[in-house]
Amino acid sequence: MSLKQRLTDDMKAAMKGGEKDRLGVIRLINAAIKQREVDERIVLDDTQVLAVVEKMLKQRKDSLSQYEAAGREDLAAVERYEMTVLQVYLPAQLDDAEIDAIIAAAVAEAGATGPKDMGKVIGLVRPKVAGRADMGVLSERVKTKLASLG
Repeated sequence: MSLKQRLTDDMKAAMKGGEKDRLGVIRLINAAIKQREVDERIVLDDTQVLAVVEKMLKQRKDSLSQYEAAGREDLAAVERYEMTVLQVYLPAQLDDAEIDAIIAAAVAEAGATGPKDMGKVIGLVRPKVAGRADMGVLSERVKTKLASLG
């Protein structure tokens, strides 16, 4: 079943179950997907839908940190809830050992010798971890690994 179909089914279930908060988040996801499809005049596949969900999750994380810094616990709680719903649609996250193994394999494959090869390594790593790791954290780990080489 495609991710878009799963979202539609979950939206129907939330409507029937009276889960207004969850329904609202799923509708936000569907609206973001539809907006991108209309803007780009394409039909999104599962990989592109994942990218939309990841972007929404990143936005929620940014908002959460700002709300917490401002002492707005009411708004922070809303962001936390939306993040839990968004994470349901992402694949299982990779653990540190798996990320390190993927980075090491990409460094070897690219023949990377130092920080100047960051773009090559990230280019190889990104498709392997799509939706399963935070790209900001991943980027820092690649940078650290390459710095140790050169």
